[in-house]
Amino acid sequence: MNLLRALATISSMTLLSRVFGLVRDFFIARVFGAGLATDAFFVAFRIPNLLRRLFAEGAFSQAFVPILGEYRNRQSPEETRALVDCVASVLFIALVVAAVLGVAAAPLIVYVTAPGFAADPGKFALTVAMLRITFPYIFFISLVAFAAGILNTWSRFAIPAFTPVLLNVSFIVAAAFFADHFHPPALVLAWAVFGGGVLQLALQLPALGRLGMRPRWRFNPRHPGVSRILKLMGPAVFGVSISQISLLINTIFASFLAAGSVSWLYYADRLMEFPAGLLGVALGTILLPSLSKYHAVADSDQYAKLLDWGLRVTLLLAVPAAVALGVIALPLISTLFHYGRFTAADAWMTRQALVAYSVGLVGMILVKILAPGFYARQNVVTPVKIGVTTLVVTQAMNLAFIGPLKHAGLALAIGLGACLNAGLLYRYLRLHGIYRPQPGWAAFAVKVLFAAALMAAALHFAAGEAQWWLGAGWRSKVPALAGLVLGGAAVYGACLLALGFRVRDFSRRSAE
Repeated sequence: MNLLRALATISSMTLLSRVFGLVRDFFIARVFGAGLATDAFFVAFRIPNLLRRLFAEGAFSQAFVPILGEYRNRQSPEETRALVDCVASVLFIALVVAAVLGVAAAPLIVYVTAPGFAADPGKFALTVAMLRITFPYIFFISLVAFAAGILNTWSRFAIPAFTPVLLNVSFIVAAAFFADHFHPPALVLAWAVFGGGVLQLALQLPALGRLGMRPRWRFNPRHPGVSRILKLMGPAVFGVSISQISLLINTIFASFLAAGSVSWLYYADRLMEFPAGLLGVALGTILLPSLSKYHAVADSDQYAKLLDWGLRVTLLLAVPAAVALGVIALPLISTLFHYGRFTAADAWMTRQALVAYSVGLVGMILVKILAPGFYARQNVVTPVKIGVTTLVVTQAMNLAFIGPLKHAGLALAIGLGACLNAGLLYRYLRLHGIYRPQPGWAAFAVKVLFAAALMAAALHFAAGEAQWWLGAGWRSKVPALAGLVLGGAAVYGACLLALGFRVRDFSRRSAE
């Protein structure tokens, strides 16, 4: 399979999900604004969502996919099927227990993760009620991640990439049609999370059946493959998901700031996640199975070349995305969210957070590319050490920035921490001889930076005055924003073409 084509497939599906996600956030911002109820929901949703990224899509996937790939390449189909059955059975039991404990301990979890809410009994009680509804989401989405790991290993990328659309559809339908049936209305958002989890799992099961890999009950926690996955999972939590741990700690800090701070960070994070998902998640998804294959057959040369390809594609696409987020932050926020109860002040506060996030966007995406370089080799020790260092430094920056910069300081600390994480991962890949840069990097980087700078200048002058974006109606802003985005992309693309870049230069096939 052509990896560039696979990237286009996953990115297009992810783009569809992100578009629906923006529509979802438009409805949430318009119907509920940014205040007590939305702060409560975003905290209640962030906790199971964090666990999803830490354990389901993070540590579990990074541990499961390399072992599954090894079994597929070295063991018989019967042994591979036995691994899938045993992992599914053990995972099912663990998730049921986790969901029950999470629902029961909801007050304690809220007190620990958002202690500032305790000063407002109503806000605290609403957050607890929402968390009890949203926490079972970790059960459904972890099984979704399990299914996606199998499908991706068999190069069936489209369905796992499309699945998140269903969660956003659940949000949109709930906010648009059912909010008036709940008291308070924001409670409908929690039920949308639960329903979205059910829908996502239901979509994956038929695809597993077509592969002949739908799990059967076979509870054997002592299975050698299960033991190896569990051994890799614990430390992988830190190595692959350090930014998510930082986001949780940021919620604790933000809970003590002015009302709306959690929501401003959430909306900025949503926009930052747009390119991070399109590029980082998509590239990490297609790289891990092929890297695992090259490691299984001891082809270190192709392993290094595949990492080099991933890094070049990342910089080619992530640098302009980061620049654009920073330059046209207010046009993006005002067009997507500045309606109903989402005020101009909310737009400015969210802009501050988004600009701060954009500083570290390239680092956040690079982590998704560099970490699989270790995990495909089943090396968890090095990323753990790097992750712990990054976490400590990020929290030190939180303490330093929160005073003068408030919520934007928390976003800046996350971004700079991601850059540190990526830098250390890169350094150790080089020191261990895992990654060897291919020729031409200096000229490549200079051309990309030049094209991005030219695009930034064009966007800055084309964006115009901030007051226009805050005062115009959506019928004017939507085409204006579309023109900005397309114009910026055209300037960047034309500059790259003039400098000699061609799409065929980035074509590469996956490991067969």
